[in-house]
Amino acid sequence: DALDPERLIQCPLVKHHRIRARRFPYHLVKCKESNPEIAKKLATCPFNARHLVPQADLSDHIMKCNDKAFMEQDVVSRSCEPLQEQLNNGSTWQAPPCDEDWET
Repeated sequence: DALDPERLIQCPLVKHHRIRARRFPYHLVKCKESNPEIAKKLATCPFNARHLVPQADLSDHIMKCNDKAFMEQDVVSRSCEPLQEQLNNGSTWQAPPCDEDWET
């Protein structure tokens, strides 16, 4: 199951590292620091920071990345909303009335 936080994922930097999905983002940070020479050769996917691919393969990965569909779907659904509705989806918080008079 792709959403299982306990599933094991292979590290893209060191192939014999197998990390639980819930710890994977933390592992990537540490592993990049521990292996800077390997990390320099990898590029990060613009759709999912957990995808590290060889720099030469990045454009191919971008074309095939499964997470690209989620991003495109979000962009399309937002562009279909009327502009005023998009603006209304912002914060509706208003400051409460103030009874203090600093001049007195």
